[in-house]
Amino acid sequence: MEHRSWTVDDWKKVVWSDETKVCLQGFGGRELVWERPGGVLTEQQVQGTAKFGGGSLMMWGCMAAQGVGYACRIDGGLDAQLYTHILEDEFLATPKHYKLEKDKIIFQQDNDPKHTSRIACGWLQDHKVRVLKWPSQSPDLNPIEHLWWHLKRRLAAYDAEPTSIDELWERVEAEWEKIPAQVCIDLIESMPRRIAAVLKAKGGYTKY
Repeated sequence: MEHRSWTVDDWKKVVWSDETKVCLQGFGGRELVWERPGGVLTEQQVQGTAKFGGGSLMMWGCMAAQGVGYACRIDGGLDAQLYTHILEDEFLATPKHYKLEKDKIIFQQDNDPKHTSRIACGWLQDHKVRVLKWPSQSPDLNPIEHLWWHLKRRLAAYDAEPTSIDELWERVEAEWEKIPAQVCIDLIESMPRRIAAVLKAKGGYTKY
């Protein structure tokens, strides 16, 4: 309700952020095949699984209307201290890279306890970062969720799966850099429609 009158230009002031998990095998997605009624699945129709040697990585990333921002790999889990280091490095580097004035941008993060911790809130206040008030349980509203989907779709297009977490991260970095700015613009420009859809659904699920 507070942002129902925001225009696309208002939303383009926001730097959006989030974490996501990228799997070593399958990238966390699902593949479907067509099968005739009563048919038997063949080896070509079934993706193999591994009992050992799988795994995943966590990454933090952000985006702005100018394009994707800096991203980083998270090793060993994310805590409030590490999150402030990410804010200090990757977040601050993003508006600097795009020559955006820090006092004219708005930072978006969800309500993960690490994001709202005393140390993280203190850092944001000390650096005079304006934070977008964000509701809990709101994936329908966050356009960066669709940016993750775009990234993972590109990763799934490789002919062979990566053989290690390090190789997976190399692919993530390469595909992240290739994401066109227009993808970010299109997602951010959907915000007025997302807000309208959530209001129409009275806070319920939407097509987003």
